[in-house]
Amino acid sequence: MKKIWPFTFYFLYFAAFASLLPYFVLFYQGLGFNGTQIGLLTGVPPLITLFGAPFLSGVADSTRRHRLIMGLGIAVAIGVMLIMPTLSAFVIIFILIITFNIFMSPVSSLADSATLSMLGEERAMYGRIRMGGTIGWGLVAPIAGTVVENYGLRLAFLVFCGIMFVNFFVSQKFSFGNVEGHETSNSGIRTLLANRHWIFFLFLAFLGGLGIFSVASYLFPYMAVLGASESQMGIALMIATLTELPVFFFGHRLVRWFGAYRLFIIALVLIGVRSLLYATVNSAFQVFFVQAFSGMIFPVMWLAGVSYADENAPAALKSTAQGVFSAMTFGFGSALGGFFGGLMLESIGGRGMFLVIGIIILVGLVLIEASKRLFNRPKRA
Repeated sequence: MKKIWPFTFYFLYFAAFASLLPYFVLFYQGLGFNGTQIGLLTGVPPLITLFGAPFLSGVADSTRRHRLIMGLGIAVAIGVMLIMPTLSAFVIIFILIITFNIFMSPVSSLADSATLSMLGEERAMYGRIRMGGTIGWGLVAPIAGTVVENYGLRLAFLVFCGIMFVNFFVSQKFSFGNVEGHETSNSGIRTLLANRHWIFFLFLAFLGGLGIFSVASYLFPYMAVLGASESQMGIALMIATLTELPVFFFGHRLVRWFGAYRLFIIALVLIGVRSLLYATVNSAFQVFFVQAFSGMIFPVMWLAGVSYADENAPAALKSTAQGVFSAMTFGFGSALGGFFGGLMLESIGGRGMFLVIGIIILVGLVLIEASKRLFNRPKRA
């Protein structure tokens, strides 16, 4: 039964986000917001995650109040999304989006930490549990596309809230183990950042977040320019989701064969190449082909990143480590991807945006790895 609760949580968590997250930019465009405003709404809030995820997950570690913090985050998210579709003022929506990000920032990291704890010696099977999220996303994405196309975006907010309401109760079934730690959240973060290998890993996580979030936020507006309908957008999500399943199922073998760090590097190369491929498409049909390749990338990156963070964190800082990894990926990386992506979408279009981001990721990867080798080179006597 222990495996059922994490699997169910991931299923509901990603099903909820599949019903709403890809349509946020379309919602903002429907309110008449310009490129700068959209860039702020998609770029600034993840910066909150940069600080919120490690801080709140660190508080959970130091106070042992993991379920309370997780439940509070989900409850606040539901309240915010119930109000959101009734509003149209930029400032108010901006404040609510920031609030949403603050309270939701540690939820995913806490779920990962709890899942690994509950699996115990079967931690290698994390990918098969996390596969529940892929199934949830894949089932709901095409349904959400049809719902939005026929009934409008407002209903997507209600679907999100309904699914998350159920997930609130599921989240309270998590177990986080009984590891005793004496470090506060701030000292725990400092402990991790004192490790040079962690610093390089977090720079790489930033590049991953840049590539992942730019697609999550701006693929649909790009497809709309290419003439795609909301139903086709849902199909594009479903295709990517279906190709995630085998990777999550056999992911433990990939981690074992390549090692967590090397697998993470491979994923980043593929993320950069994917952005370049998006820059070459001319129709929604061609997007489907890229999506078939695209879906394999995120689970590779996430499995490798979660495994590396768990393997290289002290026993009392497991949740903190996941929070720091999540913060750099979906905080700093997503923030810049969201903000500058919005500006580029307006100024050079989706094709130009994906081209620039792809180049940044691949060049950045080379520079980070070169710097790592330079700093790790043995000093001559």
